[in-house]
Amino acid sequence: MTSAAEMPASSGSTLRLHSDPKNTNETDPLRKANGVYVTVHGHFYQPPRENPYLDAIERQPSAAPFHDWNERIHWECYRPNAFARVLNDQGEVVKIVNNYEYFSFNIGATLMSWLERYDVEVYQRILEADTKSSDRLDGHGNAIAQVYNHIIMPLANERDKYTQIRWGKEDFRSRFGRDPEGMWLAETAVDYATLDALVAEGIRFIILAPSQALRCRPLPTQEHSNPEWIEVGGSQIDSTRPYRCYLKDSQESNETNDKPYIDIFFYDGPISRDMGFSDVVYNSSHFAGRIGSAVRGDHRLAQLISVATDGETFGHHKKGTEKTLAYAFTKEFPQQGWTVTNFAHYLSLNSPGWEVELKSVTAWSCAHGVGRWEDDCGCGGEGGVWHQKWRRPLRDALNWLRDQLTGVYEEHGRQLFRDPWLARDEYIQVLRDRSAANVNRFLARHQTHKLTAAEQVDALRLLEMQRHALLMFTSCGWFFEEISRPEGTQILRYAARALELAGDVAGVQLEKGFVKRLGLAPSNVEQFKHGAEIYRQLVLTAQLGFKQVAAHYAITSLFTNQKPAQAHNLPRKDAADKQSQRYHKKVYCYAANELDYQLQRMGSLTLAVGNLKLVSEITWESEHLVFAVLHLGGWDFHCCIQQFTGRRDYSQIKEKLFGALKQASAAHTILAMTQLFGEEAFSLQNLFAEERHRIMGLLSQETLTRLGQLYTQAYRDNYGVLMAFHRDEITVPQELQVAADIALGHRCLMTLRSLEQDIADPQKTWSHILELEAIATEAKHLRCRLNIPDGKQMLEQLIARSLWQLLHDANGSFNADIQLLERLIDVGDQLNIDISLQRSQELYFSCLQSQIAPVCITSFGNEAENQCLQLLKLGKKLAVDVSAISNQLG
Repeated sequence: MTSAAEMPASSGSTLRLHSDPKNTNETDPLRKANGVYVTVHGHFYQPPRENPYLDAIERQPSAAPFHDWNERIHWECYRPNAFARVLNDQGEVVKIVNNYEYFSFNIGATLMSWLERYDVEVYQRILEADTKSSDRLDGHGNAIAQVYNHIIMPLANERDKYTQIRWGKEDFRSRFGRDPEGMWLAETAVDYATLDALVAEGIRFIILAPSQALRCRPLPTQEHSNPEWIEVGGSQIDSTRPYRCYLKDSQESNETNDKPYIDIFFYDGPISRDMGFSDVVYNSSHFAGRIGSAVRGDHRLAQLISVATDGETFGHHKKGTEKTLAYAFTKEFPQQGWTVTNFAHYLSLNSPGWEVELKSVTAWSCAHGVGRWEDDCGCGGEGGVWHQKWRRPLRDALNWLRDQLTGVYEEHGRQLFRDPWLARDEYIQVLRDRSAANVNRFLARHQTHKLTAAEQVDALRLLEMQRHALLMFTSCGWFFEEISRPEGTQILRYAARALELAGDVAGVQLEKGFVKRLGLAPSNVEQFKHGAEIYRQLVLTAQLGFKQVAAHYAITSLFTNQKPAQAHNLPRKDAADKQSQRYHKKVYCYAANELDYQLQRMGSLTLAVGNLKLVSEITWESEHLVFAVLHLGGWDFHCCIQQFTGRRDYSQIKEKLFGALKQASAAHTILAMTQLFGEEAFSLQNLFAEERHRIMGLLSQETLTRLGQLYTQAYRDNYGVLMAFHRDEITVPQELQVAADIALGHRCLMTLRSLEQDIADPQKTWSHILELEAIATEAKHLRCRLNIPDGKQMLEQLIARSLWQLLHDANGSFNADIQLLERLIDVGDQLNIDISLQRSQELYFSCLQSQIAPVCITSFGNEAENQCLQLLKLGKKLAVDVSAISNQLG
């Protein structure tokens, strides 16, 4: 039976989104309102998860096996929607669709920044999708903007409202190369003050839930100057048409000319709800049928069926449903005669003929206005078990802090910026490009006078203080049932960073007052009791300063294997060049300039002493530090940091410490470090998580290697016994089965590493493949489970790399290359390690029409025909439908 997103294998022709290419502008639904239009809006968003001190997301164990939740959802949703498969009934790829070409979508600015860094290919697919949709829909792209970091706009003060809109607009403009026509409001939370700001900033339309409308009526005309209002407060508004909403102070007059307004689309509530909470999106025909049920049969000239939900529904919350959308967009909807469009395009064809008034303060995910983000309203509770009495005190504490920070910013900002609030609004230009040249241009535009280096640091500190003051209102902090969840902790960390920056610039002590207010926010978790204790346990413990960064650098330096030869052995110019290459490094958002470094070993002890200058790439503040780190062996490190006080003092520190080391006494060396640096010391635990895990792996390697040898020996010694157990179908003792799993997994991983290293040597490559095939056979006989995620990734990359070389750079070795590629794919299947061929599939499919089909259709002669057949056979192996080309070849 054909699955949700499948289409017949014979359907190889290009699909038209519109019925007749002979249509004139009078009947073409792309240029004149005509027929049924469908818009599926995806609100793609992740909360900002970056550590406020590192500007990077740290490992999140709950997202395993992925590094963090952004990465996990990316592989489950964002990437699959950029490469959505349409399958035939054999499960072969007939088409790869960029769903973003058909979605109406917004992607939060903080998420787009992460995508740009993490997967530039998907990022570019999203930008290209907007361009292609704009070309298709008469200049109206699918993408709309979003308020910058997802704050609840009705709860923001006026200044923050404008900054959120301006940052969202500028971030959008810098990515998509155009001004946004629409804007997504976080949680669709809206009030009339928010509408005022949107209109003032040139936003043409927004998207709301039907429950947010109060009443509507036809727009007044000369014939009907005062049409009757229709009450629609119970989600009864007709969502198939756009509405015009006049700003509050302009609604008393019946004159419509020159009154400021914004247009509003209300998505279809029941269908949108079904998308999120039923199985309708698992089958494309069911989905199309559900859309069709909303089509009005009243013979109106045009109507829009629009639905909206979290974009993460498609692939993350509901696995594989990106395929449903791809098939619906390109097959099901066009077959119904529906035009796939977006809100801006439909608005250009069908200007509102009705006006609407909104309820005073509303959102799509709270039945109590915006209580979910300020009150114990019950929304988001844990089945009614946990209260949310913490919400109001948390909101009050952050509002108090925001107002205190406003005073700091205005008092000190006016000394540095001609217009401090204009500088804040335009700071988004720095967030998009933190290069020194761009920051200098920004400061030059806004400074009251030529700023000194110290004043530049203060200026950037003030702006960062304001950025964190905005981030601390990210809506996710209130959304769920408990303040101590990661989302609540994250916004408190932003608040802590803002407090710290305020203290650095103005010397103000606001933390005590803030924590006192947090003490009024009761936690549901006994361990924490209230927000103040959460702040102490989960926020203060995560704060980082220059000393922690230096300690991280110092301990890591013991395991950095790229130290070049000593510069003093080189000619003067070469020494300077080598010094520059060696000493400039990056530790997250800090530039590390290593001015001196000396390492000595004495028995099991290793001591390194260094002279380091650290510079924050965000605020430009810097510290000149001296470090000493002693590795006592194993997991035991002792690291000390202090300010650099001059070359003479530094030389004496080195002399005394290396003198103490000569006695080969750990206790004596640590005593000397304590005398010189003081009692404060750092250990492996103080490293940032990523590097700590890497070093733990390195330190464990010797033990793991030794254990691997022991397991391998146990496996070899008991191989015959293992085979006997399996032959007689008797349960194998756990100890023996584990030994076999580990021994064969280790052997497989070592062979894959050798294959990766020797891939350019045909003789060695085939030898490694034969060894992998032997391992696969052995593992199958002994029913072993090979748990080698690193090996799985290596093999996937080798296959993709080999395919690229075959298609783009065969160098006359086509037959050998394709045989190697096929064997690599087969080995992946035989090893049963669940390799993914998606990247290779995408690469093959992208070349199928542009390269492979022309070669096959024009091939003459035995060799060319043989190559063509081999390429088509490879396509079948990659589960790509090549039947259309095969049929043409007869």
